[in-house]
Amino acid sequence: MTESLPAAVLWDMDGTIVDTEPYWMRAEHDIVESFGGTWTEEAAKTLIGSGLDRSANILQEFGVDLPADVIIDRMSDEVMAQISAHVPWRPGALELLTALHEAGVPQALVTMSIGRMARHVADHIPFEAFSAIVSADDVVNSKPHPEAYLLAAALLGVEIEQCVAIEDSVTGVTSAVASGAAVIGVEHLLNLDDSGALHIWQTLGGRTPADLSAVLAEVRSAHTPVATGEHS
Repeated sequence: MTESLPAAVLWDMDGTIVDTEPYWMRAEHDIVESFGGTWTEEAAKTLIGSGLDRSANILQEFGVDLPADVIIDRMSDEVMAQISAHVPWRPGALELLTALHEAGVPQALVTMSIGRMARHVADHIPFEAFSAIVSADDVVNSKPHPEAYLLAAALLGVEIEQCVAIEDSVTGVTSAVASGAAVIGVEHLLNLDDSGALHIWQTLGGRTPADLSAVLAEVRSAHTPVATGEHS
């Protein structure tokens, strides 16, 4: 029997749809170095999936003597400029976005980047992929809190339990799992074995809406109580 399609698919952005993590790392390196500090790859990896407020606070600890909002704007401008020069699509992401769009499945972007960054990436997709965009500007609590995913489902008018979320970081997976969505972790820079995702894929390449339906069905089955009866 063919499984029903998800009510919606909720996408993380950085590292999931576009491989912007190296762009962010370069922006972080540049701003720390400009204040005479030293930024390492290990430090950069601790920020993957984090809200930009936390990232700005960490950069201040590394010597960046600027207000948090200025740090966020400066880094976002640098990353957007790099995206404009080259959009680094993650394998299979654009193809799956397209297939879901053609199948009529609503999609939302759920990112802790600022709104103008989210719209900048969305504008590079050659069709209107997202019925809703939730960014850092829209939430009080950043990932790993579930607020962003719950808001996305509410904006789409669907039950979060009927949605599939796609994430690449432990922080993002934690957020999506806590929201009640069926979560697929797509490994990129971080190992997701202990992230809480029921399914961990190495790539989105070759994946179809039917694969998402199968994941959702498995999650539903795992959370459905087994009926018991009494026998005389």
